[in-house]
Amino acid sequence: MYTNPEILKSLKKVEETRAQRFANKDNIRRMTGEEKEEILKAYHPDYREDAFTTLKIGVNKGQKVPVELAAYLEAHSRIKDKVLDLSNPDYDVDVLVIGGGGAGASAAIEAHEAGANVMVVTKLRIGDANSMMAEGGIQAADKPNDSPAIHYIDVMGGGHFANRPELVYKLVTEAPDAIAWLSNLGVEFDKDEQGNMITTHGGGTSRKRMHAAKDYSGAEIMRTLRDEVFNRGIPVVDFTAAIELIKDDEGKVAGAVLMNMETEDLLIARAKTVVIATGGAGRMHYQNFPTSNHYGATADGLVLGYRAGAKLLYPDTLQYHPTGAAFPEQILGALVTEKVRSLGAQLVNCDGEAYIHPLETRDVNASGIIRECSTRDKGVDTGNGKAVWLDTPLIEMIGGEGTIMKRIPAMYRMFAKYDIDIRKVPILVYPTLHYQNGGLEITPDGQTGVKNLFVAGEAVGGIHGRNRLMGNSLLDIIVFGRNAGKESAKAAKNTTVGKLTLSHVDAFEKEIESAGITTELVSPKLLPDYTRHRSIEIK
Repeated sequence: MYTNPEILKSLKKVEETRAQRFANKDNIRRMTGEEKEEILKAYHPDYREDAFTTLKIGVNKGQKVPVELAAYLEAHSRIKDKVLDLSNPDYDVDVLVIGGGGAGASAAIEAHEAGANVMVVTKLRIGDANSMMAEGGIQAADKPNDSPAIHYIDVMGGGHFANRPELVYKLVTEAPDAIAWLSNLGVEFDKDEQGNMITTHGGGTSRKRMHAAKDYSGAEIMRTLRDEVFNRGIPVVDFTAAIELIKDDEGKVAGAVLMNMETEDLLIARAKTVVIATGGAGRMHYQNFPTSNHYGATADGLVLGYRAGAKLLYPDTLQYHPTGAAFPEQILGALVTEKVRSLGAQLVNCDGEAYIHPLETRDVNASGIIRECSTRDKGVDTGNGKAVWLDTPLIEMIGGEGTIMKRIPAMYRMFAKYDIDIRKVPILVYPTLHYQNGGLEITPDGQTGVKNLFVAGEAVGGIHGRNRLMGNSLLDIIVFGRNAGKESAKAAKNTTVGKLTLSHVDAFEKEIESAGITTELVSPKLLPDYTRHRSIEIK
């Protein structure tokens, strides 16, 4: 419930201008390409020079990364100075999948389908992942007025044409089959009375190709994938983190050192191939931003892959979702799905002005909000920083009474807990750290430059370029998760594992010493540290 006088004063202006903004909703101007570049360079967090540093060691030496990520990429291994017996592994499988989200589950299912002996290890539980928290939907060009070619152009444009074309080609051409695969597994997508899938727009899309399950899309997909993993009898080792990759004496990745998250006991898993599907990095809280990510999103896969010699691609670019909850403080940073804007809600400043098109790409809209709250001084003071309004009552003016409960019930319930009825009053939003655009570099078959090391999901770099469009993350975890599962199983059939070794870890430690890096950190981070108060607030 809004009680702050400053908020109430601004809220009145929003209500007074709503009718006029509703009448002019189709006349809000889109930005030109030049205007987009200008606002990004001036306000997007990726352009803050003091937020990045240059790597001193590793295969990306000389390239810039966020200072928080660099600290863990250049940290000591968790097994430094430990003596491990690699000759008698605790697990011995064909395919080891590290990560229990949508990409990991998809990889495990397809590897199992291909006949591989596959195992999943995850530091929390299967399903504890950003996949479960995704809300808005999944893109696929499977309608008569659309095509993978049009989808391709949208993805490339949204990523500022920095995307790897061969990865985007795979993403969009395999998208319709991904939807069919999920539907056949049991995902309950929204459908009309005739049984046709309902699709909507997302920011930066030229066609309505967003398939959804209300605003529980990720949860519905993850529920289905998790059940399929269990139904197939694929072993899942929960609460067990991969803390180091193992190679063999030929340089192939051949397993991982695992750590029980409760007892810290170390275990050895030997595998013919390994799939990294560890997800994102929101809990690194880059630039001290709040995050929409789940508790375990700490860039583990990037650290493991980097120490083993896999290259990073675009590690200097992150996605700050424009609409993170900014009020009340209890849900600071929680995701307000882009579907809210695709249904008609407008971004409105403190004076009740719709200052930008609500479906500009995420990076542009995030930059626009930061601009309104900083140099233009058009933000609303929440008591914990500045924010702008997302005028949700417009949704029911456009779609009719009941639209919110039918299409975005999770959003209604999240705010209703705090006596905010989004059908009647707007909500306050500010960018939240949402997605890791960069990651490990892969070929179209999902393999890194290190033999038999595959990657899928948010730990991959290059698919989305320097900005991801809504609905393409749920798509890429399916397309590239399935791809990694198939290809890793195929590679496993032709692989003989040599003598296991951790010599690459010793070599990396020597690089740290030679570069004069002094640090007490060990990596991967595994979990965020909230034991001491740290200020995570709206910038």
